[in-house]
Amino acid sequence: MALQDVCKWQSPDTQGPSPHLPRAGGWAVPRGCDPQTFLQIHGPRLAHGTTTLAFRFRHGVIAAADTRSSCGSYVACPASCKVIPVHQHLLGTTSGTSADCATWYRVLQRELRLRELREGQLPSVASAAKLLSAMMSQYRGLDLCVATALCGWDRSGPELFYVYSDGTRLQGDIFSVGSGSPYAYGVLDRGYRYDMSTQEAYALARCAVAHATHRDAYSGGSVDLFHVQESGWEHVSRSDACVLYMELQKLLEPEPEEDASHAHPEPATAHRAAEDRELSVGPGEMTPGDSRMPAGTETV
Repeated sequence: MALQDVCKWQSPDTQGPSPHLPRAGGWAVPRGCDPQTFLQIHGPRLAHGTTTLAFRFRHGVIAAADTRSSCGSYVACPASCKVIPVHQHLLGTTSGTSADCATWYRVLQRELRLRELREGQLPSVASAAKLLSAMMSQYRGLDLCVATALCGWDRSGPELFYVYSDGTRLQGDIFSVGSGSPYAYGVLDRGYRYDMSTQEAYALARCAVAHATHRDAYSGGSVDLFHVQESGWEHVSRSDACVLYMELQKLLEPEPEEDASHAHPEPATAHRAAEDRELSVGPGEMTPGDSRMPAGTETV
């Protein structure tokens, strides 16, 4: 006898309409059209925007991102987390559709965990990037939108890869993804050095994201900062983007300069002596040390 017969349990009627959804006749879809096909053709195209960046230096990999999740002009969440940990030595930034990014990172976490159990060691950052690229490339052309920067530390040291949903996989030192990336690249290209100190790297990442949130309408909220080291990743800070930008502007303001006339005042006696000297000298006379030509002298 089955367990449901003993407990006298009956499954709910899943064929009936859900109380949380309108009835089939309530959808505003023309007759003779499939609702799913109609929405794919005539449905709204929601714009996505964000600012994420990552760069590699001698002390590890820095990952930073804003926290605003937007759908067009609508702010869906002002305090989301766009840097997702994969395992202890690997994390990734997310840009694109939030649901797609979260789903594929869960898939990547599962596959890397299975590979770790089979091989007995964590896979490298390059193999993780190649695995994610190969899995997403099978869904090319199906409106999948995932753009990520994988930041990690493996046996070869700090590594950084960019992976896109069409299968693109790139290795580099600096990557910025999202609608605010042009503004972030402007700050990164000016201040990036591989031999930076840790505090200099923190300041550069905060400055780049803060300037991008100020110029890009789709970016904002706070600035999340992560640091991947040999011992693992660390969440350094979460700072308000507006407050951070105002602090940076105060640091860039020039100090008020003192008036030169107040700094080096000329004594009044010198002006009076010069005036008396000009009055005492006649038009045709020259005083010793005076280089001016007499008024009555003709030049040849």
